[in-house]
Amino acid sequence: GKALPPAGRQPRDLARIGAQLAGTPVQSTYSEVEQQNRELAQALAELRERQDDLLALTRELEDTNRGVVALYAEIEEKAERLRKADEMKSRFLSNTSHELRTPLSSIRALTKLLLDRMDGPLTEEQERQVSFISNAANDLSELVNDLLDLAKIEAGKVEVNMAPVNITELFSALKGMLRPLTRNSTVELLFVEPPAQVALTSDESKVTQILRNFISNALKFTEQGQVVVALLPPAADGRVTFAVTDSGIGISPENQQLIFEEFSQIEHPLQRRAKGTGLGLPLCRKLATLLGGEVTVRSAEGEGSTFCLILPAAP
Repeated sequence: GKALPPAGRQPRDLARIGAQLAGTPVQSTYSEVEQQNRELAQALAELRERQDDLLALTRELEDTNRGVVALYAEIEEKAERLRKADEMKSRFLSNTSHELRTPLSSIRALTKLLLDRMDGPLTEEQERQVSFISNAANDLSELVNDLLDLAKIEAGKVEVNMAPVNITELFSALKGMLRPLTRNSTVELLFVEPPAQVALTSDESKVTQILRNFISNALKFTEQGQVVVALLPPAADGRVTFAVTDSGIGISPENQQLIFEEFSQIEHPLQRRAKGTGLGLPLCRKLATLLGGEVTVRSAEGEGSTFCLILPAAP
């Protein structure tokens, strides 16, 4: 078995241990334990309180989630209704435009025959009245065409035919097309010779339609001065920019987004005299988007405007 420690040393060790125990303040140890118990009880109370708060917050979050889900369902339902209403509007515009085109074509053809004296001479008053009819038919025909184009774009039925564009020939065609608007006018229409090195592949008919609208608007809202059509030098990103600058009435900053909203027009005496439909610029923006480009405007009231068509050089 194990050897026991020498018997003579045991009393001394016991005496030492007894002295240590006697020197330990018992009351102090009890106080520390009680303090720790109180702190522990307080911590447990705070923990229970936080747990209750967390539980209440969880219930509140669950209620909020249920509300959000219900709101999303309601929004989705309303969005579906709006989509259907938009489709119905597009169909209505398309059908109405087609129905109006035939009688309008007949009216325009008949008034042209009368003005060309195909059925005999007209008195001055008759010619004036027939001219009113012809102008009204042309204005209505323009509105119908814009409505039909918008309906086609919204229905996704517009075809884009990309091909190389001869910009010199494009400017020449626009000049001939818009010459009647500058007769007996105090406004000069200028086309700047385009840089020869600029190459563009796009849908020429849609580019022409956008620029024709820009130029027509510029001539309407410029009482005197110039309307300048130019192809700007190529940008660093390779995009091609057409700019139509006028010295007309200009557009205030707060109205520069309004003009791109359908059927919206700026209040101005010249606007009332010009009689626009409020569809031209919204249509231009949508056509530019179809071509992968954008339409921008820089203007200040009373200082003229510059409308830009910015297109990728190639699709």
